[in-house]
Amino acid sequence: MAVVGEEYCDAEERVLTVRKTSHFSPGDGFAAYDHRTGGLAFRADTYGRGHGGGAASAGELALLGPTGEALVTVRRRRPSLHQRWEGFLGARADGQKPLFSARRSSILGGAAAGAIVELLAPLSTSSSCAHAAAELRVDGSFPRRCCRLVLPNAESGAGEAVVAEIRRKVDEGARVVMGRDVFVLRVSAGFDAAFAMGIVLVLDQIAGDAGEDFPMAKIW
Repeated sequence: MAVVGEEYCDAEERVLTVRKTSHFSPGDGFAAYDHRTGGLAFRADTYGRGHGGGAASAGELALLGPTGEALVTVRRRRPSLHQRWEGFLGARADGQKPLFSARRSSILGGAAAGAIVELLAPLSTSSSCAHAAAELRVDGSFPRRCCRLVLPNAESGAGEAVVAEIRRKVDEGARVVMGRDVFVLRVSAGFDAAFAMGIVLVLDQIAGDAGEDFPMAKIW
């Protein structure tokens, strides 16, 4: 399923270690590293135009490729009771139509209530990665780093498919569960990893830094 681009749809499951790199206003940054190569796959910042080729203006977030090219720009749509965010392909330009929108599942459930992601632009049908689905669902709690991105009715007559999953990072050598600033993003084969990372940016903004922190914990 290509949303940002077919080049981000791997034939095998892709596993990324995602690290939050900044907690200082106005920017919350991320860096995502590929488990197979160890190299930087994506990074993100909210520092505005001119900073790493990123966001179009202050208050927007830019998902960048490893060399700094803008892949997705997300911004909050105002006013919005559900905390609705919109995602744009590349560096957003004035008048550009959004690629997707995302919102909390419920205005009453708080940050852990999940989210609904709606694809607004038609997807290409020229490759096996493409899919005509219009809506996806985030189940679980992003603040607890335990959630999954679900594609309902993935194929005709089939049930739901989990296309991406977020879990807390475990240091196997030290047998320690890391804090929430480091987590694992698993992207299913054939699904767009750049799009999945764009959803991570939105979920982080919906959740904010409110709520309980989850420090490292020893596995016995």
